[in-house]
Amino acid sequence: MVRANIFGLAGAAALLSTAALAADLPPPLPPPMYQPPPPVAVESGWYLRGFVGMSNQFLDRISHPDFLTAPQFAFLDKGGFDSAPFGGGGIGFQWNNWFRVDATVEFRGKAGFHALDRFFNPFSFNPSFNTNQYTASKSELVGLVNAFIDLGTWWCVTPFVGAGVGVTQNRIDHFRDVNVIAAGGGWADTATKTNLAWALHAGASYKVSPNFVVEFSYRYLNLGDAQSGILVNLDPTVLPPTLAPMRFHDIQSHDFMLGFRWLLQQPEPAPAPAPYPIMRKG
Repeated sequence: MVRANIFGLAGAAALLSTAALAADLPPPLPPPMYQPPPPVAVESGWYLRGFVGMSNQFLDRISHPDFLTAPQFAFLDKGGFDSAPFGGGGIGFQWNNWFRVDATVEFRGKAGFHALDRFFNPFSFNPSFNTNQYTASKSELVGLVNAFIDLGTWWCVTPFVGAGVGVTQNRIDHFRDVNVIAAGGGWADTATKTNLAWALHAGASYKVSPNFVVEFSYRYLNLGDAQSGILVNLDPTVLPPTLAPMRFHDIQSHDFMLGFRWLLQQPEPAPAPAPYPIMRKG
């Protein structure tokens, strides 16, 4: 009987000790609340844009009505343009980090032109083939409205594609036609021609700061046609069969450009995550 009371007292003491330890422990923490990832800051607003670049230009052909009547006429070199610098700027608006539209104006510097043809001259003292060496310079004033799609950002680098449409004023200066063999040739005054222009863009930008972006891009630019003034003979007493300009058909360019964009307003900051609830002991 005494032994049973001893065991009973020991069990009661153990229960009281366990209860005392449980009373000293803090209450269990609630399960963590789900926190969605904070939304990306939305960068919408007006921006300024500037760029410089170099052109790599070519054309389909040049033409003049006299080419159709020259005996055995053929091009030895159908002609091409030298590279030339260009630069411009504009203003645009960006929506929601992925779509933007801007309007730009650019001046494209003078690019030299060279071509060479051959024809049979039956009227020379010794009938033979003669050549014409053509030289000129070309420049443009181009205005475009462009739309771009940004394809996502990785390590502050954002690739993009785009397209543009607008108008161009193509100018031909200093056109000369030199026939070395016959000691003759012709020339034409300056002339301009206004055409539809369109472009395709591809490139990548790097965000230097929240408001400043540097970009490197490629652009295909179609400038349409151009023409010189009326082509006349160097000898004023000799008139060509047809008084007409020299025409430059389907001028195109592969452009490489370095540019920047300056956002005119501060990006909207992403909202701060919701704080954890404060736990109080009841």
